Amino acid sequence: MSSRGVAIYRGARVLWVGWVLQLKILAVSAFDGILNIIYPLFFATTALLMFRQSADPRALVYAGLGAAVMGTWSAMATSASGALQGQRWQGTLELLVTAPTRVALAVLPITGALATVALYSLVATLVWGRVLFGIEIPIASPAAFAVALLVTLGALATFGFLLAVTVVRYRTGWALGNLLEYPGWLLCGFLVPLDLFPEWVRWIARALPPTWGMDAIRAAVAGRDPWFDVAICAGLGIGYAALGAVLSERLIDSARRHATLALT
Repeated sequence: MSSRGVAIYRGARVLWVGWVLQLKILAVSAFDGILNIIYPLFFATTALLMFRQSADPRALVYAGLGAAVMGTWSAMATSASGALQGQRWQGTLELLVTAPTRVALAVLPITGALATVALYSLVATLVWGRVLFGIEIPIASPAAFAVALLVTLGALATFGFLLAVTVVRYRTGWALGNLLEYPGWLLCGFLVPLDLFPEWVRWIARALPPTWGMDAIRAAVAGRDPWFDVAICAGLGIGYAALGAVLSERLIDSARRHATLALT
């Protein structure tokens, strides 16, 4: 095997082992694990109770899909942005940074595991809407729907990775995720169509992967062509991953120069 092949194999193994380990950690975490499963159901219930007043089945389907993906955004925005802050509080951030691998490969499994939990939350929200509110979502293109969901979650994981690496240098960076949670519900078109917003708001929304992912999911459900939206969502996710990888190296160097890595 060539040196490039060995490097790819080692990188893939780090991602896999890190993802499995983080899933085990989340399974026993009261906040990131249990609350990220229950928390989206509260938001979904509130949204569906409001939309049910319209007595329009199409509105309930629209809200049901939006509420499901909305929960994944909340999980990623709040938990991913504080992932490395939690490592700092536990005294393991230094070990993570000094490990003989790139920081990006050590952090991506954290947000990837959060995205996996978010996938469970998404499915649970759809089942919750079906059982509690009787919402039937006829999916015209199941394969396209599954692909759109997975691409959206992957893009959310890389966006969460970008949020996470900022905490290496800035100790209050975790608050950025809390700041983005509620505006993201509007900007990504989960419950409110983007056509109702000014043009400058739509430009901001189009820079966020869930906006395109939400469009792709709704297109797959309606039987329209979702692949353009899927491609844009995937491209933005890859772009955020690349940006996060570059920033992680620069921010770590800055943290070392300013001696802020281990501060709590």
